[in-house]
Amino acid sequence: MRAYVELVRAPAALTVLGDTLAGAAAAGVPLRGRRWLLPLSSVALYWSGMALNDWADRELDAVERPERPIPSGRVSPRAALSVAVALSATGLGLAAAAGGRDALAVAVPVAAAVWSYDTLLKDTAAGPLAMAVCRGLDVVLGAGRERAVSALPAAAVMAGHTLGVTALSRGEVRGTSAGAAKAVLGGTVATTVATIARPGRTWRHRLGALAGATAYAATVGRAQWAAVRDPGAGPVRSATKTGIHGMVPLQCALVARGGSPAVAAGLALLLPLARRLGRKVGPT
Repeated sequence: MRAYVELVRAPAALTVLGDTLAGAAAAGVPLRGRRWLLPLSSVALYWSGMALNDWADRELDAVERPERPIPSGRVSPRAALSVAVALSATGLGLAAAAGGRDALAVAVPVAAAVWSYDTLLKDTAAGPLAMAVCRGLDVVLGAGRERAVSALPAAAVMAGHTLGVTALSRGEVRGTSAGAAKAVLGGTVATTVATIARPGRTWRHRLGALAGATAYAATVGRAQWAAVRDPGAGPVRSATKTGIHGMVPLQCALVARGGSPAVAAGLALLLPLARRLGRKVGPT
C-alpha cells in the first residue's frame, strides 16, 4: 500500500482540494450538496496524473530516481498505468455525480490536459504552460461550464503560480540557473499583487485575501529567494516542495476574496497537515 501512496503522492492531494473551492467562490456559487464531490474529483484526477507521470518517466527514473515505486520494482508499469486510468475514470464519474453535464464539460478537458502533459508535453518547452492549464481548468471546475468566465481571474492566478513551480521543478535533479530562479520569484511577486489587487465585497473579504496572500508570499518567496542565491538541486527541490504547499494559502486568499472567509479559514487548516505528511511522502 505504501508503494501506491508514493506512486500518487497521496498527501499532496491536500493542496488540490482548494482549487474547486476557489472557482466556486469566484463564480458566486459556494459548494453545497452533491457539489462537494467536486474537490474529490480534483483529487482523483491529480492522483491519476501522478501515477501517469511515473509510468511515463519509468526509464528516466531508473537512472535519476531509482527509489521510486516503478524502478524499485514495488509497482509494475502495467499496474501504474491501470491506476492512472482508473483514477481518471473515477474523477470524471465524481464530476458527473456532482454537477452533471455542466461539471463534466470541464472535467473532461482537465483529464485530457493531464494526460497530454504527462504523455506528450512534459519534456517540451510547452510543459510548464501545459501544467498551468491543468491547474487553471481545475479551478474552473468549481464554477462549471455555465459560470466559467467568472472563475477565470482566480484560475489565472493559480495557473500563474503553477507555471512558476513547474518551471522551477525542472531543476530538481541538476539545479537551474539564477536567472530562471529570479524569473520564477518575479512571477510569485506578480501573483501576490494580482491576488491582493482583485476587488472584494467587504473589508473582511479583503482582509482574508490579504492574510492568505501574505502567507503565500512569505513562505514561497523565501524558498525561491534561497534558490536564487543557490540554484543547485537541493534549494530548487526545497523551493518546488514549498511552492506546491504554497498553493493552499493562495487558494485561501482566493476563496476569502470570493466571499467565503469561513471556508478559507477551514482550508488553511490543511497546510500543517500537508507539510507533516509531506515529510513522509514527498510531493514531487
